[in-house]
Amino acid sequence: MSFPIAATAIVTDAPNESNVSWRIDKVQIREPGEDELLVRIIASGICHSDVANSLTQEGTPGLLPFPKVLGHEGAGIVEQVGNKISHVKKGDKVLLSFDYCGNEDCRACEDNTPGYCDQFHVKNLFSVPDVYQVDGKSAGGLFFGQSSFSSLALVKGTSVVNVEQLVKDEEELKLFAPMGCGYQTGAASVTELADVGKKDAVVVFGLGGVGMSAIMASSVRDAHTIIGVDRVQSRLDLAKELGATHVIDTSNFKDVAIELPAAIRKIAPKGANTVFDTTAIVALIAASMPALHAKGQIILIGNVNGKRLDLDLGLVLNSDDFETALTDMRAGTTIKPILLW
Repeated sequence: MSFPIAATAIVTDAPNESNVSWRIDKVQIREPGEDELLVRIIASGICHSDVANSLTQEGTPGLLPFPKVLGHEGAGIVEQVGNKISHVKKGDKVLLSFDYCGNEDCRACEDNTPGYCDQFHVKNLFSVPDVYQVDGKSAGGLFFGQSSFSSLALVKGTSVVNVEQLVKDEEELKLFAPMGCGYQTGAASVTELADVGKKDAVVVFGLGGVGMSAIMASSVRDAHTIIGVDRVQSRLDLAKELGATHVIDTSNFKDVAIELPAAIRKIAPKGANTVFDTTAIVALIAASMPALHAKGQIILIGNVNGKRLDLDLGLVLNSDDFETALTDMRAGTTIKPILLW
């Protein structure tokens, strides 16, 4: 196989203990296939999924060996178009997102919910071999159908959204790169999963790109109470600018299991209708339970793979401890206290 296209990319090598091993290097790329495009990347966001994939151990089943090229929040200009691609042309401004099969026998794709595609993991997380040549050897690419940590990227047609009529120039295009994953993940959790509206009180744990997007989407949906939770003051300040009605700084909390739900209920006495967790911190997720309104829900957005979450749904006390039971009920630290006689 030939790799005639020269580019510069962030190459991901096997991790160094708990640190990613990224390097800028010269690479070669194969020609695009009939269902692929070559895109000149203008900007690409860094997402936690890029980091998580970079930290996997060599030999992890399903994942390509290192080195490989990652990146899945790309924005750029089309350079070449495969002969089966009809929705974009050379020179168009495009945003890059996840890949999906689009098959008629895939219920998710047929229902216009391609994020739940039957082949989502295979097409997005596993990468494709023989896309790049690195250090004279073939290497994987097409991560999330794009591998946008590259000055030129080979991209699946299904990963490309044409924004030629929506974005005025390359400077504006740069701002939209995170739409490929982070922004749409946070916003769609609000609009599609929770369907937040005017009657809702929502809480967002973690005010990174995904969390801020959830804050903004909740504001657009006119949620009456929007609480941002973080431990970094600059992020809390920005959240208020972007639509949060209240913020909670957890940096000085000594017992988050008690103090966080109490702080939420001080703002929203009846509890939150939806808690969005973008942190994957088990202690925070557990603390969200006592803060929920009746029929409330927790939407987990952070990567919680391999972690165990224990939830105490009831508290058993001796009958003479009824005062403790009452206190915990009022504080929201237990859902159902039970007295033993």
